[in-house]
Amino acid sequence: MRHKKKENINDKNPTYISMKNLDEIINEMYISDNPKEDLGLIKRYLERLMLIIERSRIREYMMLTDSKRRLFIINFVAGLGKGFGQAIGFTVLAAVVFYILTSWIDLPIIGAYIAKLLDVVQNYRNQ
Repeated sequence: MRHKKKENINDKNPTYISMKNLDEIINEMYISDNPKEDLGLIKRYLERLMLIIERSRIREYMMLTDSKRRLFIINFVAGLGKGFGQAIGFTVLAAVVFYILTSWIDLPIIGAYIAKLLDVVQNYRNQ
């Protein structure tokens, strides 16, 4: 197989071949009369394809999806971490917002509820 265009793939980036470039290369190929040359070219393309597949880490992904228990545990722990982080973040954000609001504005409605809550807590302590 030969290229219609004399173009070196390694000129742009030797470690990465996009699917578009690979598709263009395959479409530009045609079978020649020399089978040894064709096999060498095919071997080089297969080696590049193997490198692309190895770099995409498909094997690790397939091993991860094979074990449903491991996949569940990883996703569960990730979900716990995200939920905990969101709860902490919301608490800090709400505290900052309430602090800014109380310093700028006198909040009689919220202040009345807080006073009632403090009275309930004080009554509970006295009992």
